[in-house]
Amino acid sequence: MFKQRPFGDHRGSSGSDFFTSHLILSLAGQQDYDLLVIGGGSGGLACAKEAAQLGRKVAVVDYVEPSPQGTKWGLGGTCVNVGCIPKKLMHQAALLGGMIQDAHHYGWEVAQPIRHDWRKMAEAVQNHVKSLNWGHRVQLQDRKVKYFNIKASFINKHTVCGIAKSGKETLLSADHIVIATGGRPRYPTHIEGALEYGITSDDIFWLKESPGKTLVVGASYVALECAGFLTGIGLDTTVMMRSIPLRGFDQQMSSLVMEHMESHGTQFLRGCIPTCIKKLPDGQLQVTWEDRTSGKKDTGIFDTVLWAIGRIPETRNLNLKEVGVNINPENQKIIVDAQDITSVPHIYAIGDVAEGRPELTPTAIMAGKLLAQRLFGQSSDLMDYNNVPTTVFTPLEYGCVGLSEEEAVAHHGQEHIEVYHAYYKPLEFTVAERDASQCYIKMVCLREPPQLVLGLHFLGPNAGEVTQGFALGIK
Repeated sequence: MFKQRPFGDHRGSSGSDFFTSHLILSLAGQQDYDLLVIGGGSGGLACAKEAAQLGRKVAVVDYVEPSPQGTKWGLGGTCVNVGCIPKKLMHQAALLGGMIQDAHHYGWEVAQPIRHDWRKMAEAVQNHVKSLNWGHRVQLQDRKVKYFNIKASFINKHTVCGIAKSGKETLLSADHIVIATGGRPRYPTHIEGALEYGITSDDIFWLKESPGKTLVVGASYVALECAGFLTGIGLDTTVMMRSIPLRGFDQQMSSLVMEHMESHGTQFLRGCIPTCIKKLPDGQLQVTWEDRTSGKKDTGIFDTVLWAIGRIPETRNLNLKEVGVNINPENQKIIVDAQDITSVPHIYAIGDVAEGRPELTPTAIMAGKLLAQRLFGQSSDLMDYNNVPTTVFTPLEYGCVGLSEEEAVAHHGQEHIEVYHAYYKPLEFTVAERDASQCYIKMVCLREPPQLVLGLHFLGPNAGEVTQGFALGIK
């Protein structure tokens, strides 16, 4: 059995002996750790810290494969490094630009023209993210969780082999193993020049220089959030979308989000797909695309092309097949039950990598904590994934909880649904004479008394905070 897995001759015989004896110990049931967590993102860290708090011996392995453009980052996962945190800070930068425009209505004399300095913003955001990376490492140390910066893959059901940047291999074994590796942005590798010249959300927040005139490809919330803040800080931004915006969200709300973005300067190319990207001698990118309806081709020149066409779970290099962990062949996600258990009883999966879970940081954190409590704290509490509120941080924020109108109709039938809705004008829009024609709220209810609220949708400033309050009521 051991002969099939050569660990390389570079270590000398004593190294090989150590690895072999380690494997034998592991197979004999003596493990290094009570819990090994693969992935140092929101869910993985929460699970590890909770287990350590409950007095267990815990290790976390985390490794960031640089993006095709070479971007890499520290401990903390997508949300901290290339997701919610930097996104929301750049969204805030864009909102401040809008407030400066409003300021003179409120008596402030602001010198014109107002200029935005990408470099300054990026440096401040990146420094904050680095402080969070450091904070996570300190927290692990304080809780006596061992942290390994290695790329792990399974070699048997209780053991992983981790490879460090230097090529050094480490074997780790545990009674329980949690996979919390999250996902990475998808590249359309079939499009010429996509990989060489495009960037993704893995790169945008770590750019030292302004992306300039940007083409965002995709209509996901990532696409619209990025296009929104790029427009908001004054960059010429175009969104190219193949079909509908914000798939999976309420479509009436989604079209209002787009309407607002369009009226504030974001350009949209609807029903188009890119076919080729070429780099011009001056460094700019020439993009060719096709209109899906007419079949006509067109081209445009951009400084940056940002792909936001979905994400792929990080399961390919874990050697899951070898140990019998089942994945969904369609989307590569790990199949789990309500207790986060995979097809192997002591191997678990939480967060974005698990099939059928919302790709949201707070749910991953809670799932991680609850899993640790079930394993080591005599708890049987399961994560409740019903009515989880979420917010899309487009320039006009969209918050929702519960069912979209489409889902409510599909579940209960049109005749059993009642929708209450209203346009409204936020007070802060009045003096500044801002257009409030997309500020809108709707409540999707069952028609029969007591008219149970199935879904609530809010479009307007501070949607995240508003939705959070309503979510409590709906819950």
